[in-house]
Amino acid sequence: MLPEIGEFLGCSTPDAWIAAALQQQDVMLLDHKNCEFKAASTALSLIARYNAHVDLINYMSRLAREELVHHEQVLRLLKKRRIGLRPVSASRYASGLRATVRSHEPQKLVDTLVVGAFIEARSCERFAALVPHLDEELGKFYYGLLKSEGRHFQNYLRFAYQYGDAADVEQTIERVRAVEAELIQSPDSEFRFHSGVPA
Repeated sequence: MLPEIGEFLGCSTPDAWIAAALQQQDVMLLDHKNCEFKAASTALSLIARYNAHVDLINYMSRLAREELVHHEQVLRLLKKRRIGLRPVSASRYASGLRATVRSHEPQKLVDTLVVGAFIEARSCERFAALVPHLDEELGKFYYGLLKSEGRHFQNYLRFAYQYGDAADVEQTIERVRAVEAELIQSPDSEFRFHSGVPA
């Protein structure tokens, strides 16, 4: 895991979440598939909303394609492992982070990018936490994703500083970090890829 991700996040993934993930790998993979699709959708929505920002839309176009490739890779793993597709409700994580986003521009864009950086950083951190405990195939796959999520984290943060005032970005990071840590460390009734401590 990139050292700066450990510093960026306000806490580490609790051991209880790792234990739950290993016990519910079918749910983990199904929710992971959904997360990759949502990541692609987020990139596409940023292209639609901020189409005057050429650097941003060029990157988000590439990001959407990459996230869809990951989505397809998880689908193949599900099929190979004979895990049938079924609805898996979203965790409170992303909606909890989105609640921190201010409604006026350009702060809305900056906050959205900072939230994106936290989601990618947490994904990277969780892949790193899981890899040593997984079978060879899934461990190798998640190790590869760990590197790409780390890159996505860096780019989301880079764009936040590009489009926002540095001092405001720093304050936003502090504000979102506190909310993110609370979501990760507090009890959650359902296990999901970004859920908190299993209740």
